[in-house]
Amino acid sequence: MTDHITCDAIVVGAGPAGASAALALARAGRSVIMVERGQFPGAKNVYGGVVYGRVLDDMVPGWWEEVPVERWVVRRSTVMMTPTQSVSVDFRTQAWGEAPYNGMTTLRCHFDAWLAEKATGAGARLLTSTTATGLVRDASGRVTGVRTDRDGAELHAPVVIACDGVNSFLAKEAGLLPRAEASHHTLGVKEVHHLPPSVIEERFGLASDEGVDMEILGCTRAIPGGGFLYTNTDSISVGVVVSLPQLAASGVRPEALISDLTAHPTIAPLLRGSTLREYSAHLIPEGGYDTMPPLAADGLLIAGDAAAMTLAAGLWLEGVNFAIGSGWAAGQAADRALVAGDTSARGLASYRADLESNFVLTDHKRLRKAPSLVLSDRVQQRYPGLICDLAEGMFTVTNPTPKAGGLSMTRRAAAKHGVKLHQLAADTLRGLRIFG
Repeated sequence: MTDHITCDAIVVGAGPAGASAALALARAGRSVIMVERGQFPGAKNVYGGVVYGRVLDDMVPGWWEEVPVERWVVRRSTVMMTPTQSVSVDFRTQAWGEAPYNGMTTLRCHFDAWLAEKATGAGARLLTSTTATGLVRDASGRVTGVRTDRDGAELHAPVVIACDGVNSFLAKEAGLLPRAEASHHTLGVKEVHHLPPSVIEERFGLASDEGVDMEILGCTRAIPGGGFLYTNTDSISVGVVVSLPQLAASGVRPEALISDLTAHPTIAPLLRGSTLREYSAHLIPEGGYDTMPPLAADGLLIAGDAAAMTLAAGLWLEGVNFAIGSGWAAGQAADRALVAGDTSARGLASYRADLESNFVLTDHKRLRKAPSLVLSDRVQQRYPGLICDLAEGMFTVTNPTPKAGGLSMTRRAAAKHGVKLHQLAADTLRGLRIFG
């Protein structure tokens, strides 16, 4: 690489946000360079999960015919758990197993590479094994490019889009991202267990391309958080996501929490005979709408995890779709600013306006109070046991003693777990207001 390269736009990070931004710019005829520190897009990503692909409808029409999917999710289970009990609300629909589908499990090393290929196929240039080490500015302080670790070589452009993840050094250097607050972050840890596809399908009641998404509450001891299990083609991803400060204060190792989960009587039979293939961990921004930084500065936009665009709202746990949506909007806003000849923060302001009018910030804003409810003491520590005990009481036959009434059972279960009925009613109403 020469000492200085000039283009219309620089995108730092070739994950879902970066690839989407580069694709939008390249399709607009802009010269754009993606800078990726990994050996290939997806090489550095850690991920649970499920991708909700409908965000791709306009970007890649018919995307489901070519996306590197592991399984199409047709079952969604929400599980409340104690060390010896579990209650599951299990929903299944064949509609999710047909185009255009709802959610899919995928491997980020494949998915990210596929989406980045769409950008390079449209004309974007990809520089791998390259780290953006800092911002280049002009005399007025406007961002005009990035420095790299390739012998100090610089890339120059009127606009830079930072898609460099949760701990974005570029956003911090620009003064957009404040010092990280541990309370606004969680740690996700994951194991991948290999099992033959036929075994997965038999155990979960699936066809060859069908998958399951399980979200679990009550499996992280006294630490606020939750667990998950997802089926891939020939493996199962299982893990936990926990509050960062409470994890540190507890002295508990995250792998011990996964060990608890994989040994649970509900989960252990699903993993029986599996081989551990991978262990990984990743920091997740979960502060929600109220903790999002400014999204633009002179010559700079931020998108995806760099802008804290992960929705952790209990019923919805999403990130990749918000990264794609924000990256696509950032690329379009950058193109408009280039057309207007104004890449100042004011000239790039249409980016936030677009996000406010589409699902990205609309959903985050509507669910801004969800994290505080989901991570509250009663929801985390009391309700899983209350619900499990209530279910056990309702389904236990007590002959010759007459069956107790539902209200009586609820009172006893609530009292056992230190919950007053007015608190239960208040939390129910609060949840309806947040999610309604």
